[in-house]
Amino acid sequence: MKSSKSATNDRPVKTLSASKRQLAGERILLTFWVGSLWTIGYIVAPTLFARLEDHALAGSLAGVLFHIIAWLGLVCGSLLLLSNQWRYAGRRFNWRAVVLVLMLLLVAVGEFVLTPAIAEMRQLGATESADFKTAHGIAASLYLLTSLLGLLLVAAASDSA
Repeated sequence: MKSSKSATNDRPVKTLSASKRQLAGERILLTFWVGSLWTIGYIVAPTLFARLEDHALAGSLAGVLFHIIAWLGLVCGSLLLLSNQWRYAGRRFNWRAVVLVLMLLLVAVGEFVLTPAIAEMRQLGATESADFKTAHGIAASLYLLTSLLGLLLVAAASDSA
C-alpha cells in the first residue's frame, strides 16, 4: 500500500494500488455471485418447498429467484472474466478463465435452454411427465456444478491463474 499525507493532518493515509483495488473488486463480485448461488439454491428454495403447502407456488417463487440469480451470474461472471483477461493479459488461457467460461456456459444453458422448456411444460400441466423431471434434474445438476465451480474459485488463491 502507498502512503501519503492526509490533507487535514500529518498522519499517513494508506491507499490501495490499482491492482489491489481490482483484486478486491473481483473478490466482492465473486463472493456476491457464489454466495447468492448457495443461499438461493440450498437455503431459500428448499425452505420454500418445506414451508409452503402449495408446491406450485413454491416452484414459481423459486423459479423467479433462479431467474434473478442467473442474470446476476451472467453479469458478475462476465465482469470477472473481463477482469481476469485484463489482469492476466499474458496468459489469457488460465484456469480461472476456463472455470469462469464454464460457469457462464452452464448458467446460459440453464437460463436460455432449460428454463424455457421447464416453464412451457409447467404451463401445459406436464409437471409429472418424464420430460419435465429430466429437464428439471439436468437444470439442478448444472446449478450444482456451477455452485461447486464457484466454490473452487472462492477457495483458491485469487492471484493464482
